Amino acid sequence: MVTLLAILALGFFLGMRHATDPDHVIAVSTIVSRERSVRQAGLIGILWGLGHTITIVLVGAAIILFSVVIPTRVGLSMELSVGLMLVLLGVMNLTGLTRWITETLTPTGEELAGYSHPHFHGGFVHSHPHAHEDHDHQDDQSQSWVEGTVSRLGLYQSLRPLVVGVVHGLAGSAAVALLVLTTIRNPIWAVGYLMVFGVGTIAGMMLITAAIAMPLALGGRRFGRMNRYFATASGFLSLGFGLFLVYQIGFADGLFTTHPHWTPR
Repeated sequence: MVTLLAILALGFFLGMRHATDPDHVIAVSTIVSRERSVRQAGLIGILWGLGHTITIVLVGAAIILFSVVIPTRVGLSMELSVGLMLVLLGVMNLTGLTRWITETLTPTGEELAGYSHPHFHGGFVHSHPHAHEDHDHQDDQSQSWVEGTVSRLGLYQSLRPLVVGVVHGLAGSAAVALLVLTTIRNPIWAVGYLMVFGVGTIAGMMLITAAIAMPLALGGRRFGRMNRYFATASGFLSLGFGLFLVYQIGFADGLFTTHPHWTPR
């Protein structure tokens, strides 16, 4: 029992270390490069970790419980998706598309402060905006920290790290599951290990994104130019590393050739 608990604890810390993989850090850097709130940056890390954990657990459980074998080309394609995603994130950052989408879809202060209610006047229905402070709503008082932060992030800023995490999970799920199988023979405990590993990844990525955003938040407007330089640098880094992965997987590993070879990593 002690040995099993030690393995699960190791899984948590390995999950935290897994969050520091270069492709993971580069991807989230492009997402939080313009973020000025440490709290919101931390939530972005949590969302990335959730997406990553969902894929790791689902794909890993299929491999562990049902002995699913992933074909070579499918496995390489799963890893290629990470490279293509990094290229896309880099291009979006460098062209300003990320900033435009974020500013367009993120709720403004007025939108967060007010809402509308339908009212009946003279047989017609009218909708009038009301500020939250005008009404005493228990729902507003009980609104959780996560709900409030997500509402400030907006739908796009919330879904983007979740989707990016899912893609990263696809690339690493086979390797993690096969590693677990060599260590834990009991399938149920092996799946439990994947969940603990995922929790560790969530914690690790939350710390990483908060650490990235902290100097940006502390610098504020005084270092606005430095913040723009960081956003540009993260875009070039994402684009360059993504192109390297595409070449490595497509040609060195043979996905684009007639003799592909794949070792889950």
